[in-house]
Amino acid sequence: MKKRHILWVAILSTMGFVDAALADGPRNYLYIVGSTTVAPFTEAAAGKIEKSVKLKRPLLESDGTNGGFRMFCEGTGMDYPDIVNAFRPIRKREFDICQANGVGDIVEGKIGYDALVIVVNKKAKPMMGLTLKDLYLALAKQVPDPACNESCDKLVTNPYKTWKQIDPALPDVKIEVFGPPSNSGFTEVFAEAVLEAGCNKYPLLAAKKANNGKEYKRACDNIREDGVYVEETGEMITDRLDYSNPETVGIINYSRLKENASHLQTLKLEGVAPDYESIATQSYPLARPLFFYVKKAHVTRIPGFQAFLAEFTSEKALGPKGYLISKGLVAMSAQELKTTATDLKTLKPMPSPN
Repeated sequence: MKKRHILWVAILSTMGFVDAALADGPRNYLYIVGSTTVAPFTEAAAGKIEKSVKLKRPLLESDGTNGGFRMFCEGTGMDYPDIVNAFRPIRKREFDICQANGVGDIVEGKIGYDALVIVVNKKAKPMMGLTLKDLYLALAKQVPDPACNESCDKLVTNPYKTWKQIDPALPDVKIEVFGPPSNSGFTEVFAEAVLEAGCNKYPLLAAKKANNGKEYKRACDNIREDGVYVEETGEMITDRLDYSNPETVGIINYSRLKENASHLQTLKLEGVAPDYESIATQSYPLARPLFFYVKKAHVTRIPGFQAFLAEFTSEKALGPKGYLISKGLVAMSAQELKTTATDLKTLKPMPSPN
């Protein structure tokens, strides 16, 4: 990734965004990678202070949460990212790779909440009674043999073609789903929150989690690859829902819903609608906290870095009436914000995740 970053610096310098002379030395811009969901919030906070602290526009590479952590953990120094945006917490294996590569102290910042929401075109009839188990049976690569009862652990290639085949109460329409790509934090979040939740409805499969974790993951965590689930970026998902069969389902972030509310409708999941309150209280099943991670060793090397951290974790940015909330972020509690702001101000290193 080091060569890739230098190439980006060369390209951006021709556009006037960065100074090519800084490619191998100290920088006056932030190098941020990771989640496409968090990126707009990061960029907005940087934009608030770039004139006052002479911090140039950040170099943003939105390669998804998984790709962002890989880049972030490659090393320290000005050729490596300063910040990784994340749709989920850092994993222990990622943290350990960071440590092995000399990244050292990492500071965790929580910025608020978002959620995966299930949407359809407003022309579609609402799908009532949708559950996590339904989504699992619709989208898992392998599912329990429909000829068995719920005590069965025999897996077969997913045979379901319509929602009605999964549950007679669901509509008799073809299962077609547009969702985020596999390099996003979505994959792991969806696997844990949806696929595993559905898998756990089958006692013999649920038992594998304690007895054979690897076998459990193989059985439960993979999305089908037969064309039913189509990977798209967030903005393309909303566009595709306008031009596809009205019954086609999309999975997008709540933060993207606001700008598309005129032509999309959300579906309740487990009887809970995805709205601001249900996401803030985490009562909606697919609500998730959003994070960013900072290399402590980089903070003093980049002018304006500490000012950026103060701005990004301020009440005017992340409070209930903050400008990032108006962009679709769901605010965290006052105590959570206070803790995050203090951790970033003191550059408190996070412990190793469990």
